[in-house]
Amino acid sequence: MRIALAQINNTVGDLSANAAKILDYARQGASRGAQVVAFPELALTGYPPRDLVEKHSFLDRTEEALNNIAAESAGIDATLIVGYVGRAPENSAIRSQNAAAVIENGKIVFRQCKMLLPNYDVFDEARYFQAAASQSISIIRGTRVALVICEDAWNDKQYWERLRYSRDPIEEQVNQGAELIISINASPWNIGKRQQRKDIFQAVTQRFGLPVVYVQMVGGNDQLVFDGSSFAMTSAGVVAAEARAFEEDLILFDTSTGKGDNHSYDLRPEEAAYEALVLGTRDYIRKCGFRSVLVGLSGGIDSALVATIAVDAVGKENVTGVGMPGPYSSGHSITDARDLARRLGIRFEIVPIKAGYEAMLATLDPLFTGYNPDTTEENLQSRLRGMVLMALSNKFGSLVLTTGNKSEIAVGYCTLYGDMCGGLSVISDVPKTMVYRLARIANSRYERRGLAAPIPESTLTKPPSAELRPGQKDTDSLPEYDVLDAILEGYIERYQSVPEIAAEKGIPETLVRDIVRKVDRNEYKRQQAAPGLRITRKAFGVGRRFPIAHRFTE
Repeated sequence: MRIALAQINNTVGDLSANAAKILDYARQGASRGAQVVAFPELALTGYPPRDLVEKHSFLDRTEEALNNIAAESAGIDATLIVGYVGRAPENSAIRSQNAAAVIENGKIVFRQCKMLLPNYDVFDEARYFQAAASQSISIIRGTRVALVICEDAWNDKQYWERLRYSRDPIEEQVNQGAELIISINASPWNIGKRQQRKDIFQAVTQRFGLPVVYVQMVGGNDQLVFDGSSFAMTSAGVVAAEARAFEEDLILFDTSTGKGDNHSYDLRPEEAAYEALVLGTRDYIRKCGFRSVLVGLSGGIDSALVATIAVDAVGKENVTGVGMPGPYSSGHSITDARDLARRLGIRFEIVPIKAGYEAMLATLDPLFTGYNPDTTEENLQSRLRGMVLMALSNKFGSLVLTTGNKSEIAVGYCTLYGDMCGGLSVISDVPKTMVYRLARIANSRYERRGLAAPIPESTLTKPPSAELRPGQKDTDSLPEYDVLDAILEGYIERYQSVPEIAAEKGIPETLVRDIVRKVDRNEYKRQQAAPGLRITRKAFGVGRRFPIAHRFTE
């Protein structure tokens, strides 16, 4: 059987556009000789639809769109497998199900519903979907197929030390006589995820001796990035077909010959992270209806990386950099920002804040008499910059990209309604030490194309500073970033205790405790931050949910 893996980038809730794309890729697959064209999980509705599934109108229109796909596919000589949100059986406690439809000759001939509903990290499926009580194999083009939806395949007893679920949908369908496994997926990407998927499915092929087809979504939806990287494996666990990463693609796999298309290319983990940030930024901007973006350029490494990602995402003609020198800005702040803008080819504007800052100090002076200057005056500068960017955003309809990194946001080294102002926090899941490595990757990408590196060497080598008081450096308030990031990785991504981090990293326990206290104390800031793109195992946002008002301490 010749199977096309249709790796598409859809938009949550855009049923007509998603349906049109499904039909287009179905025709492409059939024209290349595919007998089956398989699409990702929730290909019709987008993933995750979240509370849209609570709307009766959403469920009605989804079913209508699915029936339209079936009717319009009557002339396509291929069987379609389409993921969608379906209605749960009557009297179910939850009204919808995560489902897949098999479409042949203009009709829906089989429906399969997801059995294992993830409810950890970024997932909330047990809230939204009714789990299938049982599953059956589907006969597709004479082959008995185990059709599973994402998490249904992630419970292999030979891969995991501890199983999350008591059921194994693949095992149950293999016991019904399945000859082929087709898994449709919307699996959010993070560093290391691609290899983990292959390891899991190699365990599946070794256990059951059956070929596997893994169809994965691509694109950015809010904070989640989906990498594509669809693949097919032979019964021996050999990858026989593989799609591109972070792009739409269509590849074919022939189960009889065990051969298929290979469009993949090698990406080191942090090269993949850069690609993910570009894709996530592009899709967030476009899917939210914006065309252009604004980036506050300080001459520092964070804003330089964000501006470079923005240019790669939406083009230099759609990016404007804004320099906002204040009373303590260094000379290289503007010269480095201007140099970056010149190298990127973006528009660059300068809006000084010194006069506004002095006016605010004069306005507040009667109330501040007798008090020494402190972070209040520092934050005034940051908030004036935020006000400038938001004013430009309102006037010109451009989305503001914030430039805070994960290390700063973790410990609250950021200003509410100041540098945190904006619509998307591009690098909020990028630790500071990784920011430098991604900047080098960005420069090398340009150099490989014969272009000048966009990020100046002076930006890469100067000590980081918020420049909100004379001679300020980040290390005045924080440890060196390699130490800070080691602590944060243990506490945020692995939930280690203070003694565990101190012992493992060889860092004084008093320092670890101080950083952990800062992380806990600044939850209120993070919950007011712009959404950020997830690239690590544990990002701030939908996958990390701590109370703001609590008294548990480490």
